[in-house]
Amino acid sequence: MFDWTRFKAKRLSHLFRRVARGGDGVARVGSRQIYILPTGNGLRFAAVLFVMLLGSLNYQNNLGLLFTFFLASVALVAMHHTWFNLLGLSIQARGGPPVFAGDDASFEVVVGTEGKRARYDIGIPAGETRHQSIAIPGGDCGTIRITRPTLRRGLSGLDEVTVETRFPLHLFRAWCYVRTDATTLVYPKPAQVAPEPGSAAGDTEPSRRQGPEGMEDYLGPRPYRDGDSPGQIDWKAFARERGLVVKQFGGDQGEEVWIDWAELTSADPEARISLMTRQVLDAAEAQVRFGLRLPGLEEAPGRGAGHLQRCLTHLALYDVQANDPLQRAA
Repeated sequence: MFDWTRFKAKRLSHLFRRVARGGDGVARVGSRQIYILPTGNGLRFAAVLFVMLLGSLNYQNNLGLLFTFFLASVALVAMHHTWFNLLGLSIQARGGPPVFAGDDASFEVVVGTEGKRARYDIGIPAGETRHQSIAIPGGDCGTIRITRPTLRRGLSGLDEVTVETRFPLHLFRAWCYVRTDATTLVYPKPAQVAPEPGSAAGDTEPSRRQGPEGMEDYLGPRPYRDGDSPGQIDWKAFARERGLVVKQFGGDQGEEVWIDWAELTSADPEARISLMTRQVLDAAEAQVRFGLRLPGLEEAPGRGAGHLQRCLTHLALYDVQANDPLQRAA
């Protein structure tokens, strides 16, 4: 069925000019890329001026006419300053730290002035609300932090931002559209509970690698069963509403844990990625050496924040090969 609303929005979108990025990655706002319209306050102000004009003409009140034209002149000067407040701004966007799917991805938009003139009330609209407005001294720059919701793993891109101002009297709104290439990495959403590494997904009888209580090597979590000691329960996971899970310890000192795609039996690839993400987080929290195996990719066992980040990045970009910086670098 033909989507008339989407077609109209697409056609209208082509009518507006965008501020493109230069060779240095910075977008500079030109005079032909700024749009300006009256705000609600501006329309009400114009209506008051019209009533004042009619009254002054009807009663031949010269003082009223003088005051009306004075206010109209103020509005015209304000319109010029509103437009001029955006002209010549340099804008650059960059992605924030990685987040998990379902959380908000953050971006930073750096707005700078290359001349000596200060700028005021520079902001980025977000639906019915507006992100923080900033004032930028001449020759300096300011940062506006914005967020976007994420629904799936991979790279969350910020293709375009709208930069606006209503300075000085909020009678007019001037804005421009700026293209960006900022991205933020989105990790997969971890499952609430995952089987221990090496056992099959959904297996209710985990492998018997659990040694005597008190051994140091961590083998992974498993769901709580009647008779388990309260001391083995992962209370941190319970506080995070992941249900009752039990930490398993045992094996020889220095044993490595492999988190393997092939060991999981779920038919849904995204469900497997979610389970493996939980296994990676649990293994990292227990400070055990672990490796990661995905089809066509293997991350050698290791531990630490860097190793955790690499494994989560592989999971985030798995099957999104064109955007995988780790695989391109390999």
